Amino acid sequence: MAADVVIPTIGESVTEGVIAAWLKQPGDWVERDETVVELETDKVTMEVPAPAAGKLGEHAFSEGDTVEVGAVITTVDESAEKPEPAEVASSSDSSAAEASKAGESSASAEQGVAANDAARAQKASTPSGPSSSGSTAASATPLARKLADDHGVDLGHVTGTGAGGRIREQDVLAYVQAGGNGSPPAAGRSGPARDVTTERMSPLRKRVASRLVEAQQTAAMLTTFNECDMSAVMALRSRHKEAFGDRHGVNLGFMSFFVKAVVRGLRAQPAVNSFIVEDDEGKPAVQSHDYCDISVAVASPKGLVVPVLRNAESLSFAEIEAGIKDLAVRARDGKIALEEMSGGTFTITNGGIFGSLMSTPILNPPQSGILGMHAIKRRAVENPDASGEVVIRPMMYLALSYDHRIVDGEGAVKFLVAVKEAIEDPETLLLDL
Repeated sequence: MAADVVIPTIGESVTEGVIAAWLKQPGDWVERDETVVELETDKVTMEVPAPAAGKLGEHAFSEGDTVEVGAVITTVDESAEKPEPAEVASSSDSSAAEASKAGESSASAEQGVAANDAARAQKASTPSGPSSSGSTAASATPLARKLADDHGVDLGHVTGTGAGGRIREQDVLAYVQAGGNGSPPAAGRSGPARDVTTERMSPLRKRVASRLVEAQQTAAMLTTFNECDMSAVMALRSRHKEAFGDRHGVNLGFMSFFVKAVVRGLRAQPAVNSFIVEDDEGKPAVQSHDYCDISVAVASPKGLVVPVLRNAESLSFAEIEAGIKDLAVRARDGKIALEEMSGGTFTITNGGIFGSLMSTPILNPPQSGILGMHAIKRRAVENPDASGEVVIRPMMYLALSYDHRIVDGEGAVKFLVAVKEAIEDPETLLLDL
């Protein structure tokens, strides 16, 4: 009896995915719920498990193929007998060494040793290419091998984080970003390299692209700016970050302050926390929310993802920091669930961690607002406590992009002022004033 391995239903808006990596090959024995294949969709990378224990059949699709939800990608033969654990065969040099120790001097043993020595000598004299062949390259996904070739990376130097140590594209990217050296220029080439590479856009990247275009084409998007003095938050954080970490087991960062400040702004200006939708008659309507589900933009190896921090209005500083850390780590590792990236009512993006001084963030449909945080820079400003006096303060530019169809300019400005005032007087956030 054979059980079908089927692409499961992932979400209402997801109808297909791409076979990222086969983790089991035809003829392999698999246990029930053991991962067979990794599937990449336009929103998340997920693992497809075996529905039963047995021997895996032939692959109906290859790595890189697009498959629809409900498609049968392979089968599991439940009637097959589970193989006995096989003893690990010793290598030819080990056999030869043991034969030598035992005093064996047969011609076959001598020939085996000689052949193996020749093979080792040939391997030592042959340099490995950018993407090393053999077991290392075989344990890498096609996307990882192509990325390694593009960047001149020897896969033998890359540590795999996939199942069974399989090298994935994010492992190669991490190696390159960490300063991994590529291969030397090709012999005979003079002058700068002029290579051109073309690779298919990933489903996630295509989804991000379509949503950004949708936001610009459908919303009356406008951006308003302000700046905030980070002195008070930085001083408060400096005083309490060690005790905070000891008590809660998580670092006290700036994001918890900004999430709390955003919640205050959304409470004061509920239109920023609303959507434009269609009613039962297909006419425009406003959907309001009495909760604040904050989407936090995270840069992952495969592109931008926005996991959602649910009910941020009811969370403590420690819960916010722990929640954001958990979502960010799992998003970067491709382990976050689809539902954890859906349903946010407002988005925060922090370009400051990459050095951005000012930007105009693009809306995350169907949301009506997104806050852009930026780099903290020490600048000369007027002392708010002494008119006419110039002081040097750590300042951050804030940008609110909003949908002018539902949010008036006055409401947008007041929202941003509420965020600014909360950051400049963080004790009011702690006391819920």
